[in-house]
Amino acid sequence: MSVYETIRFSLGDGVARITLNRPDRLNSFTAQMHGELKDALERSSEARVVILTGAGRGFCAGQDLNERSVASSDEPVDLGATVESCWNPLIAMLTSMPQPVIAKVNGVAAGAGANVALACDIVVAARSAKFIQSFSAIGLIPDSGGSWMLPRLVGQARAMGLALSGEPLPAEKAAQWGLIWKVADDDQLDLEVDKLAAKLASLPPLGLAAIKSLIRSTWERSLDQELDLQRDEMRRLGFTRDYQEGVAAFLEKRAPTFTGS
Repeated sequence: MSVYETIRFSLGDGVARITLNRPDRLNSFTAQMHGELKDALERSSEARVVILTGAGRGFCAGQDLNERSVASSDEPVDLGATVESCWNPLIAMLTSMPQPVIAKVNGVAAGAGANVALACDIVVAARSAKFIQSFSAIGLIPDSGGSWMLPRLVGQARAMGLALSGEPLPAEKAAQWGLIWKVADDDQLDLEVDKLAAKLASLPPLGLAAIKSLIRSTWERSLDQELDLQRDEMRRLGFTRDYQEGVAAFLEKRAPTFTGS
């Protein structure tokens, strides 16, 4: 797939840039958008960093309810099928791909759109952005990893309040609570994310991939298991050319060149 209708994609300087591009619908997802985003993420295998953002005034409003309207239908819609075929694979892809994924949240992130952002490795939000767990208003639960991520990021009390009330959480408070990494003034958001992406693209990719993998899976292990895994990963990474290059560049007081080997 090379031509996209619901997203924009570019790749350069080691950075893949993906923009959800249905601004008239607050970048809400359709089946087509899911397919195009999956394709773009697969094409991002050549990149060292991925940036995911939205076009227009919002990041993403989650599922486009017009695509599966049940208001005028007597037949129930199997939402589980949509979750299984679209949303779960997307969250699994974002969290498991070796490259760091930056969510540039330029506006409202609601429902599954909020949880797609939170599934990314680093979230940088515009000061005017808001995160909304809007599921309870239509009798649903925070899918797309929401019920798993929220209590781990902000604790059970805040997770419960956000999920039950659907109250919008301003970006600044989201950062204070530890839900996201950083807030930038709206007119500085692009610059802030570009600087971060350039920095990550210049670092050793094998090391970044290992950091992502360890931190994302650490909940599964005891401290003793974690210490053993740290030993194994330090041994593996210590034999890489990138580690040798990093040490040599430090001692020689020059900029390193990492090859991912």
